[in-house]
Amino acid sequence: MTEQQSYEEKIDRAVLVGLSAYSLPKEECATDASMEELSALLETAGGICVGMVLQQKDTPDPRTFIGEGKVAEVKELIAQTGADMAVFDNALSPSQQRALSQDLGVGVLDRAALILDIFAQRARTREGRLQVELAQYQYLLPRLTGMWGHLVRQTASGGKSPIGTRGPGETQLETDRRHIRRKIAKLKEELEQVRRVRGVQRERRIKNEMPVVALVGYTNAGKSTLLNALTGADIPANNRLFDTLDTTTRTLEISDTCTVLLSDTVGFIRKLPHHLVEAFKATLEELTFADLLIHVIDASNPEWREQAAVVEELIQELGAQQTPCIDVFNKSDCCLGDILPHGENIISISAKTGQGLPGLIEMIGKRLDTGACRVVIHLPYDKGGLLDLLYREASVEQVAYQQAIEVTAVCTPVLLGRLKEYIVSGWTPEIDL
Repeated sequence: MTEQQSYEEKIDRAVLVGLSAYSLPKEECATDASMEELSALLETAGGICVGMVLQQKDTPDPRTFIGEGKVAEVKELIAQTGADMAVFDNALSPSQQRALSQDLGVGVLDRAALILDIFAQRARTREGRLQVELAQYQYLLPRLTGMWGHLVRQTASGGKSPIGTRGPGETQLETDRRHIRRKIAKLKEELEQVRRVRGVQRERRIKNEMPVVALVGYTNAGKSTLLNALTGADIPANNRLFDTLDTTTRTLEISDTCTVLLSDTVGFIRKLPHHLVEAFKATLEELTFADLLIHVIDASNPEWREQAAVVEELIQELGAQQTPCIDVFNKSDCCLGDILPHGENIISISAKTGQGLPGLIEMIGKRLDTGACRVVIHLPYDKGGLLDLLYREASVEQVAYQQAIEVTAVCTPVLLGRLKEYIVSGWTPEIDL
């Protein structure tokens, strides 16, 4: 019983390794901040950091990425700490990953693999699981050779290979490649179906003239807490990275004439694997169709400028840079600065305490204000055809058949102008025109 408990409670221990090379682009280099973030990612995945190595080098080593000397140092640290794996902050090529695993004697992951593992743990809906599975297969495909290396080596040793082992390595490798390519094609097909369903839902929303507001931001910036605070939703909001993977949408009443759909989205992070962004495009493309983006920024994080830049870059990659945006500095109650960020389309709030939320709702209302107005209209029965117009182009709330057809509806300014002679209350043409 005790042995079983200790097995269940076993936590993966990892040594974290990062390289900062002058020849690498700045965003690909490891820094103290990115290493701390990697440690938080490891904790989210259920592991624990037992050592950290940050290497400075002119150029990455083609075989081991960090160089033979540093590999020996990491191997010694792994032996001292009893680590089960090494996790690299930088992206490793399949051959580098294989070489490092052989030299260090433990499993080797890079940041992309760690993030994929977290996504696999967190995905709850069928759509989320499909997207994660697709990203995992795309990551795995170029790394298959190493998995069958033992069989490849057997065939490469000439006549010394045991009878019956010559050849199957490559055969199995090709079989697996074909299998994974088939899986990738099938997953893409299923995600295309998800896109089509989203497209139908989107057309319905457009028809109902329901504006969409999307929450975007760095992971753990407080998007889910903000959604809960604004809409009274009860979605999980924990202080950990990538707590939300599946999009959640709730209605938010801005005013008596404006109700919006507020969507929570997956958080972004620096060095987010490209194939992961590709796989999640079925979800993330909602950003390009949103009427307004709420960019949630963690004001209490000293690195908020770098984090905001990562989010803006990914918004641009997704083609949503033209969508109007409000910068919301969250966690302002924990902000270390004396002066809170302010300016046009900028607001400081605390989703946890409720500070600044009325101002945010007012700001959203102003950005989405279409001039719509709730009115009561009396249509003569010989003008009954206008009722069809109202159903098509307005939000009809109530219809009563009396001496005339009495309609209560929320109408746009254009529609108000067309129906002004039938409006009996809620709008005065002389004032508004």
